[in-house]
Amino acid sequence: MNALMRPLALVLLLTAPGLTTLARPAPDQPMDTQILQRQDLPYTFNTLDFDSADRQRHYRLWIGKPNRPAPAQGYPSLWMLDGNAAVGALDEDLLKRLAKGRAPLLVAIGYQTPLRIERSARTRDYTPLRNGVAEQKDPLTNVPSGGADAFLDLLQNRMRPQVQEQVKLNAHDQTLWGHSYGGLLVLHTLFTRPQMFNHYAAASPSLWWDEPLITAESQHLKSPHASLLLMRGTAEPATPQAPLAAKPDRLARQMVARLSNVKGLKLEYHAFDGMSHGETLPASLRYVMERAYCR
Repeated sequence: MNALMRPLALVLLLTAPGLTTLARPAPDQPMDTQILQRQDLPYTFNTLDFDSADRQRHYRLWIGKPNRPAPAQGYPSLWMLDGNAAVGALDEDLLKRLAKGRAPLLVAIGYQTPLRIERSARTRDYTPLRNGVAEQKDPLTNVPSGGADAFLDLLQNRMRPQVQEQVKLNAHDQTLWGHSYGGLLVLHTLFTRPQMFNHYAAASPSLWWDEPLITAESQHLKSPHASLLLMRGTAEPATPQAPLAAKPDRLARQMVARLSNVKGLKLEYHAFDGMSHGETLPASLRYVMERAYCR
């Protein structure tokens, strides 16, 4: 393929049926805020706002607190990336079931935008830094990437302490969930800061983004004393670049095999039968909530 044809090929690839949700979330889809406007639910939501260190990205945390006293050891907590979309995945039935179960504190880490997905900011925040790259750009969108560690510093040093000032948290029962690029960040967090959370839930992680880098990070994981739930839909394409490739779950299966012998890691793989990439966002969040907190 000559150089003039490559841009056209990429456009055709990104607009292929069933692939758009994998490559580019709809840029104008509004955030669903209905659950936040309800006053009759067993959860009460409030917000905290933050800026990135360079003041270029603006975050909003939606904190869902159960309307019942915290256990003596503090609330278990579920920290959700792509918080704008995560809030939209909640519903009345699910919140009531959580409240009747272990009633976790819900922390949706999103952005100060009316949109469901803040594409440019999440691309920067959820992707690792490649060594030796002066100006790192995302392979699909060409926007800046590689800010995962700066984002995790913000989460660890500012976001979580301010949440803890409001609510008592169980330090031994904290879960990080993320989908797609968010799932990639979940894995990066586990591989580079395994003590930051107790449980990691990576839904449809973008393992294709830089397979050698992610593989190398995974090989440094030693005795993390944590759990990892890796999830994927069976109808997801292999990668945005090769949507019709055979064995579309190859990278996920290889990751599971690679981590299966890591001492101290409780590992589980779950496949959502017939689900596409976009469908696994709400499905995986519900799955994590139901299995961890509703029983």
